[in-house]
Amino acid sequence: MKYVIILPDGAADEPVPELDGKTPLEAARLPNMDWVAEHGQMGRVLTVPDGFTPATDVATLSLFGYDPRAHYTGRAPLEAAAQGITVGPQDIIFRCNFVTITDGRMADFTAGHIPQKESDRLIQALAELFKGDGLAFHTGVSYRNLMIAEGFGDRALRCAPPHDIFGQPVADHRPQGDGAERIEAIMTKANEMIAGHEINRTRREAGQPPVTGIWLWGQGKPVQLPSLRERFGCTGAVITGVDIIRGIAVCMGIDVIDVPGATGYIDTDYVAKGGAAVRALNDYDLVVAHVEAPDEAGHLGDAAEKILALKRVDEHVVGPLLEAVRGYDEWRIMVAPDHPTPVTTRAHSAVPPPWCYAGTGFAPQPHGPFTEKDAESTGILIDPGHTLMGRFMKSREQ
Repeated sequence: MKYVIILPDGAADEPVPELDGKTPLEAARLPNMDWVAEHGQMGRVLTVPDGFTPATDVATLSLFGYDPRAHYTGRAPLEAAAQGITVGPQDIIFRCNFVTITDGRMADFTAGHIPQKESDRLIQALAELFKGDGLAFHTGVSYRNLMIAEGFGDRALRCAPPHDIFGQPVADHRPQGDGAERIEAIMTKANEMIAGHEINRTRREAGQPPVTGIWLWGQGKPVQLPSLRERFGCTGAVITGVDIIRGIAVCMGIDVIDVPGATGYIDTDYVAKGGAAVRALNDYDLVVAHVEAPDEAGHLGDAAEKILALKRVDEHVVGPLLEAVRGYDEWRIMVAPDHPTPVTTRAHSAVPPPWCYAGTGFAPQPHGPFTEKDAESTGILIDPGHTLMGRFMKSREQ
């Protein structure tokens, strides 16, 4: 059996006024996703359990079959796993975003998608600034970096994800709970240094918005997951441009295939991703292709860009994989967004997104195209969401 999973991150949405009340999934022409929905089964899945922040980490753990209530400790530890970072038993790993705060509001949680060279230089500067303070900084991809606080221990600390507070006063979303004062002090000291850094002088001269500082969040301790082979007896590989998915893959014990041009943004190389995924089918039982672009378009509030991202995913990733996997005697394919990222709010939503799968052992249940509305019309809601993976991998429905 060959298995394929396509994760169009944040693809689900809400009705958009500028699209005449349609969602991007409804407005886009997606013949390959529609084929899977119309020749297989479809429904919705509760990827974000009650009490959890709707985000890629929690939602993707659910889609991969792991109950977040049992396995989730924070976003940053999963990204640290992608980099092979090890920490002590009392150390806590934080996600460290470069951000732009204007007039006290979160203007950009990516600092203009800061170029890698600039991000690397600022991380080096932070390491020097806090040398001897029990803090370690590690570069990631663009604005997505990590900080390790040594000896921080177990603390009831709450930090807001910066992508969920776009346009809002940051004073309303400062760290709360045990250890909040230390985290606040770290950010203040870092922001003062970054304000005068040469990179910001250069950005201002070029008419670009400054990097105003860092935002710490997503903290937690390292996590260990039962492997894919232990659970389903198969091999697997993941293709992605972001560390959070790489980290989950590492914790699952499956390979990560690096693809040149996979940026984790709307400019990612869709053709290269699709081609690499097709080739991986020769060597692995399960191939997962993750595309961040729809989510990024949602955060930008750009409906047209989100439609374009969905069309590119459908044409260059779903299409080639669907054609390739159907060439095997036994095969299954699933399309499953992790969560909605509505362009109207620019923030993640916990509303159950649609999923569809088709292939060997699945009796087709005819219904409409792959949209939120058509998925809801089936009356199928997978709750808890982490059981969807078992249905896809194990079940032999007649």
